[in-house]
Amino acid sequence: MPGRIVIKMNKKERIKELTELLRDAARAYYQEDREIMSNLEYDTLYDELAALEKETGIVLAGSPTVQVGYEVLSELTKVPHESPMLSLDKTKSPEALSDWLGDQKGMLSWKMDGLTVVLTYREGQLDRAVTRGNGVIGEVITNNARVFQNLPSRIPFEGELTLRGEAVIRYSDFEKINERIEDVSARYKNPRNLCSGSVRQLNNKITAERNVFFFAFSLVSASGYALSNSFEENMLWLSSLGFEIVPYQMVTADTIVDAIGTFAAKITKNDFPSDGLVLIYDDIAYGNSLGATAKFPRNSIAFKWADEEAETTLTDIEWSPSRTGLINPIALFEPVELEGTTVSRASLHNLSIMDGLELGIGDRIKVYKANMIIPQLSDNLTRSGGYPVPDHCPACGGPTQIRMDNDVKTLYCANPYCSAKKIKLFSHYVSRDAMNIDGLSEATLTKMIDQEFVSELYDLYTLDQYKDQIIALEGFGVKSYANLITSIENSRETTLSRFIYALGIPNVGASNARLICRHFAELKNADVERQLDRIMHADPEDIMRIEGIGAVIADSIRDYFDNEHNRKVIAKLREYLTFAEAAPAGEDDPQKQSLLGKTFVITGSVEHFKNRKELKEKIESLGGKVTGSVTGKTDYLINNDLTSGSSKNKKAKELGVPIISEETFLDMIK
Repeated sequence: MPGRIVIKMNKKERIKELTELLRDAARAYYQEDREIMSNLEYDTLYDELAALEKETGIVLAGSPTVQVGYEVLSELTKVPHESPMLSLDKTKSPEALSDWLGDQKGMLSWKMDGLTVVLTYREGQLDRAVTRGNGVIGEVITNNARVFQNLPSRIPFEGELTLRGEAVIRYSDFEKINERIEDVSARYKNPRNLCSGSVRQLNNKITAERNVFFFAFSLVSASGYALSNSFEENMLWLSSLGFEIVPYQMVTADTIVDAIGTFAAKITKNDFPSDGLVLIYDDIAYGNSLGATAKFPRNSIAFKWADEEAETTLTDIEWSPSRTGLINPIALFEPVELEGTTVSRASLHNLSIMDGLELGIGDRIKVYKANMIIPQLSDNLTRSGGYPVPDHCPACGGPTQIRMDNDVKTLYCANPYCSAKKIKLFSHYVSRDAMNIDGLSEATLTKMIDQEFVSELYDLYTLDQYKDQIIALEGFGVKSYANLITSIENSRETTLSRFIYALGIPNVGASNARLICRHFAELKNADVERQLDRIMHADPEDIMRIEGIGAVIADSIRDYFDNEHNRKVIAKLREYLTFAEAAPAGEDDPQKQSLLGKTFVITGSVEHFKNRKELKEKIESLGGKVTGSVTGKTDYLINNDLTSGSSKNKKAKELGVPIISEETFLDMIK
């Protein structure tokens, strides 16, 4: 008897431990858009907790097996859902799905990995969009949903229509956005986090720039319309109204295993992120008759991929410094085959994850690809521990510091003049969206810093004194040197927003830089030099008045300009630079706002501009807006091939949107 009591107490303590651990992980994931454990680890711990609860009959308050999400935290308006949005039960067994389906027919579709959104249309127009939130209360994001790339602005149905779907960002767009973020530590970890932040922006211009797509996965109601009892038929009706529906296959118990294989074969080529599949009964009445548990509906179930794992040996930990000083640990291991590719390294993200895995060189570790895409460590079989955290930066040799950021242990280089910081800072400053100086790769910048041609950003503008030495550099020559100097000279005239972005202020990207400059231009009609002074002396409270800018960004800006060294660098840079406009986008000059209120779409090749991005910037500088898809709100489609049979041309003709060439556009703005 005493032994049985001890076992039960151990299990009770484990239940308490798992409940707290999973609750923290869910709070970080849903409320704070960050991850403190992998999906695989969460699922494993969740299954262990569910089994222990079933065995012991003990379910603690706050257990993730009975709670649905967390209370959302933001400045967006919150509203209750008409009916709770429950999570789905899940399995990793194809055979279990076959048994679940029985003699019924079902719809098997991608389980998109983004943000669930409920849309309501009235009189053919989008009336309201609400996030899933905690399943009971969501956030109103109607303004942002209006700029989803593929969402119809008007549908051929006048009654009240409610549907559910997933807002997602493509892997290709996710990678492009991350590539523009020089600081590795500031990059988004996955498309879901990026989508969540994009959809819940207070400024829908940022949402539009992120290329958010919407896939409908459920029709909730349609007043005055006789809904079919077939789930598939209702989805096809939504498709006929202009909605893009989630790709699917109809299956039976006999065909579902093969269908899962068909989906699995498409994963590596699928540009839209998914974290599994969803199976729902096609017979709606039958599915509804089954009811629901406190957490799961019984008419549908999720299928999670059984991640392919490989066992290998940890050979080393690589430490990668970033522009902000954060030093990221990367696991190096003997190469293994996973999901058809060879992998030999995986990011460990931070010291907390390293501690949890108790890593040591030579340990036998398990590696998998999260969602069959991103290499991750799932377990350490040896757990020898003791891998030393470097007390000196691998780039500059300066001392390191261990810090706690949001309860996560991280490693930083404490040297403000770290060479890695310098290289990353210079690389950011010369990048295309910043000062746009060609000919300065990280390798070239490293050589120039090592040979002391440059030490501060303003040294770029006196590089001509090292002409002979630069020409002698490997990969350089007279022509390369001439092109570099020309590019540097061209960068002397720039915009204030590009300059603010180029400085590399933590958490300030190109979009935020434009918002900040526009705001301080509006406060007082003054020249650009005074505008910069106002930004440099602004209080955090002033900065937070900008829609879309929060306390973290405001504090980063204030801390940056409070630094004496940064102020000296800026003062010196101002001696070499001329700012092209007195106010971003010309908002203080009515003569420069000839396209105010006009919306354009650009497609095809351009002839009079370097690229479509330059044309887009020209339109925005004149007060216009550029979107990615033709809708009823589009004023002009710019396409030099007026007779093209492209989808955008066809859509423009259907909606009566004028199709104009670059020549016509240039005449328009003269």
